[in-house]
Amino acid sequence: MSKLSDDEVETRLEDLVGWARQGDLIVKTYKMPSFPAALAFVINVGFLAEAAGHHPDIDIRYNKVTLSLTTHDAGGLSAKDFDLAVAADDLMV
Repeated sequence: MSKLSDDEVETRLEDLVGWARQGDLIVKTYKMPSFPAALAFVINVGFLAEAAGHHPDIDIRYNKVTLSLTTHDAGGLSAKDFDLAVAADDLMV
């Protein structure tokens, strides 16, 4: 998987709601109605990540879940990060 250029990253970010770039990461915090709902979301993200072979950093703070995505093998952001971001967002629909 190849690293995206800064222009490609910015273009792809325009299609995502609530995601922000922080250096070589894209980051989003989701707010859930409860702690059990946050845990369920994380479990579902885990299944998506495992299927994609691409694992985010996950921070859980009561009903808030923050996902941080980067592709270490590519040395920055790749299409894998944006694909997983879209899949995580789709869980909220």
